Amino acid sequence: MPKLKSRQKPKPDLKSKPKIYAKYKPENEYTLYKGDCLELIKQIEADSIDLIITSPPYCMGKRYENPKDDLKTFTEQHVSLLPEIYRILSPGGSMCWQIGYHVKDSTIMPLDYIIYDIINKQLSEEIRNGLVLRNRIVWTFGHGLNNTKRFSGRHEVILWYTKGEEYLFDLDSVRIPQKYPGKRYFKGDKKGELSGNPLGKNPSDVWDVPNVKANHIEKTEHPCQFPIVIPQRLIKSLTPPNGIVLDPFTGSGSSGIAAAIEKRRFIGAELSPEYHAIAKKRINDAISGKISYREDKPVIEPDLRAAVAQLPKEFAKARKKKESRLKKA
Repeated sequence: MPKLKSRQKPKPDLKSKPKIYAKYKPENEYTLYKGDCLELIKQIEADSIDLIITSPPYCMGKRYENPKDDLKTFTEQHVSLLPEIYRILSPGGSMCWQIGYHVKDSTIMPLDYIIYDIINKQLSEEIRNGLVLRNRIVWTFGHGLNNTKRFSGRHEVILWYTKGEEYLFDLDSVRIPQKYPGKRYFKGDKKGELSGNPLGKNPSDVWDVPNVKANHIEKTEHPCQFPIVIPQRLIKSLTPPNGIVLDPFTGSGSSGIAAAIEKRRFIGAELSPEYHAIAKKRINDAISGKISYREDKPVIEPDLRAAVAQLPKEFAKARKKKESRLKKA
């Protein structure tokens, strides 16, 4: 992959503890704007942001959304927003849109399809040609609402686009442990040699990361926050040291926290005063090294000896009855 040319950026003041500024200035290390993200983005210089990562509202009547918003609203908002996103994204920079499904009357619409369609059919030729889709990452999680009329939803997606053909991708920073690290080549010139990378394997485009529910260590009042490890993995692999990360829908601050942990600069916007306050406190805690979060590690397999992992007698009885009915049928 060709090496990108470095460009000069305003350097933050590192003499004292970084401050989270309410108003945007290019030299700020951290900015958290309270208001509409478009108002903030229009102040940002062109070609200046290394990574734009977010999870926009799905327009499904959540308590932080306008109850009148729908799929038409979602589309119109992105038709207005994405050209500005493209303008401020640096050449070789990345845009990561984490989205799921719009659900209404038990019918689902994959929102990544709508984003893809907007970019390829409704935006300018410059943007269509300039944004290159690198991955459609599937984020899978083991827990959530249990549905009785369709299979329960256990995944969302991340669309990773780059601005241009040349881009930064630091795979070594996000490698994960191999299942069989001692595996060796069994034939050919390398027969007998270790076949894997000593730093670990590529995490692939399917990420098994627990979602933030109930007793999760990162849980806040926000009903739809994503785990810190999602933006953290993207920040590590897609931004340079001291790179700039933008999250236009900051929510509970997960992207800002990940940026602080990885020593990147951060710009965010949040419309809700309640969630803005939560995000600001959490990012401050991350800057101070006091934030609690789940590290990027494999999902723990359950201890089959634990009481909660044992099959209850009631369940065993119900399953036995089902087997008997099937045999008689």
